[in-house]
Amino acid sequence: MMQLLYRPHVHVEDFEAVAMPHFADLYRTAKWLAPNLTEAEDLIQEVYLEAWKSFHRFKSGTNCRAWLFQIMFHHVHHFRRKWTKESKLDPFDNLEQGTIAAEVPVPEEIKDEDILLALEKVPVEFREVVLLADVQEFSYKEVAQTIGIPVGTVMSRLSRARKLLRQALSGVARSYGIRTGRDDPAEVNRHE
Repeated sequence: MMQLLYRPHVHVEDFEAVAMPHFADLYRTAKWLAPNLTEAEDLIQEVYLEAWKSFHRFKSGTNCRAWLFQIMFHHVHHFRRKWTKESKLDPFDNLEQGTIAAEVPVPEEIKDEDILLALEKVPVEFREVVLLADVQEFSYKEVAQTIGIPVGTVMSRLSRARKLLRQALSGVARSYGIRTGRDDPAEVNRHE
C-alpha cells in the first residue's frame, strides 16, 4: 500500500476508501498503455500522487473511478512524449498497409495469451479506447472525457481497434473452424 504524506483537511482514510479500490483496474490498464512494467508503475504512482494532491477538490459521491482514469490519461499523454522520444518507433507504420503483421500460432483452443498478444499489436491510440470502453466498460462519453477527444473519435478509434483485433485473431478463429468474413468469397469480393 502506498504511504501518503499528511495533508491538512484531507483524511487518509477517506482517500484510501474512495481511491484505492480502483488501483487494480488502473494498474492493469497502465500496463497496456506503458511500454514496460517500470513505466506503468511510474504512471500509477503519478496518478495516485496527483489524486492525493487534488483530493480536496474531489466531490464526494461522484465517480472516483472515472476521475482517476482521467488523471491517468492526462499523465499518459505527458509520458507518451517521453516514451516516443525513447523508442523512436512510429506506432502507425503497419497501418499504412492496412494490416497488422501477426505471427499467429494455430492453437487447439483460444488462450488469454492469444488475445493479449493481439491487443499488444494494436497501436496505443486505439488500444486505450478498447481498454476503457470494452475492458473497463466506460461509456463513449466517459471515454471521450477521460482521453480528451470527441465522442465521434472514440467511436472511430474503437471501430478501428476492434477491426485490428479481429484481423489479428482471425487465424485463431479459423483453427476453431469459425469462418470469418475474409474466408467467404462473397465478403472478399465485396471489400475489393
